[in-house]
Amino acid sequence: MNFVCKNISVCERTGHLTFAGQDTVSLAEKYGTPLYLFDEDRLRENCRRYMSAFQKSGLPGFRVIYAGKAAAFKQMYRIMREEGMAVDLVSPGEIATAEAAGFPMELSYFHGNNKTDSDIRFAFDAGVGYFVAESEEELEAIEEEAKKRGIVQKVLIRVTPGIDPHTYEAVATGKVDSKFGLAIVTGQAEAAVACALSLPHVKLMGFHCHVGSMVFAEDVYERAVKVMMEFADDMRQKFGYIAEELNLGGGIGVPYTEADAVIDLDEKIASIAGAFRAVCAERDFPMPMLLVEPGRSIAADAGMTLYTVGSIKKLPGYKNYVSVDGGMTDNPRFALYRSSYTCLPANRMKEPGDMQCSVVGRCCESGDIIQENVPMPETLARGDLLAVCTTGAYNYSMASNYNRVCRPPVVMLKGGDSYVAVRRETEEDIMMYDL
Repeated sequence: MNFVCKNISVCERTGHLTFAGQDTVSLAEKYGTPLYLFDEDRLRENCRRYMSAFQKSGLPGFRVIYAGKAAAFKQMYRIMREEGMAVDLVSPGEIATAEAAGFPMELSYFHGNNKTDSDIRFAFDAGVGYFVAESEEELEAIEEEAKKRGIVQKVLIRVTPGIDPHTYEAVATGKVDSKFGLAIVTGQAEAAVACALSLPHVKLMGFHCHVGSMVFAEDVYERAVKVMMEFADDMRQKFGYIAEELNLGGGIGVPYTEADAVIDLDEKIASIAGAFRAVCAERDFPMPMLLVEPGRSIAADAGMTLYTVGSIKKLPGYKNYVSVDGGMTDNPRFALYRSSYTCLPANRMKEPGDMQCSVVGRCCESGDIIQENVPMPETLARGDLLAVCTTGAYNYSMASNYNRVCRPPVVMLKGGDSYVAVRRETEEDIMMYDL
């Protein structure tokens, strides 16, 4: 049997699904369901794959930044610290979590298209290393706060390169018509550069862009490098400013099903580096440090969610529904994007998938669906275990308490052992702020 994720297999003796070498049925018995699992060894391997790919590329300077919005909790930031990663943070909550985990905040980048004044103060208090600014108003607010503190704050300007990455519309962020960034073609990016260079307590380090998520198209990043470096050279010609950093954002696609492409990271980074070198040489531009911000491609295949099957509804001539004890509260991505997932009968892996069904959740919403057209054994019954693969990114981080459903725990798997990184919520937790 072939699996999208290499850390998944089937035990020949029991017929149970294993993840990170551990029996998922035993894990469900120990920790209950719904249950988020993270393969810590795979997380670390994915970080090292990025580091290795950049080292092989021969670039004189690079930095790999983990996009915390993919999955943010204290143990994740501890792992990123130990693996030598920087981090991308998008809220005071993420900042506070990284700081509480002991992450070196000088290696943090604070993102967001609408940072409030209190957000900015919070970030300064925490010692955030970089702000990624998205407007002249934000630059002026950063200047005002830095002036009060008598410091100079490092800043990148987020630029919209006008590239369509051919991905989900909801996660395409590099086009001109986006809430994110400052467009080159409208002149707003240039105006922001002029603004930043005029502010004595702001140090403009360079430029940032992010074309979107789940990007598989072959030349998207190469085109982005060319556009961004041409813009950087234009700013050199107009202002005498030489960018020290170029951040290409994240978004490299990962396979969720067997139909999805698999990107060779070494080849992709080498191709990006080649395009980067070429445009810098063509423009005789001193090569900036190249930054990337992977989130999904670090966390996604390190995650799995386990559910217990509840009711099974068979409608002859129509369709079949398999309900589980979780749903859109722990994985809203199908409801948002109709995202694809691989679903497996964790305790019946040797039985044929002879029943097509919709795997649905427990919430009072018709759209509470995890996946359509899933093959499951006809023998599947109440109490069986169902696994959803590749759920490490944007599942725990997007979870909610809709219908006052408690969020699952996060259990880390490492070297044959397991431990709780985030405990299971209780009804008392949900009512904590009620008066």
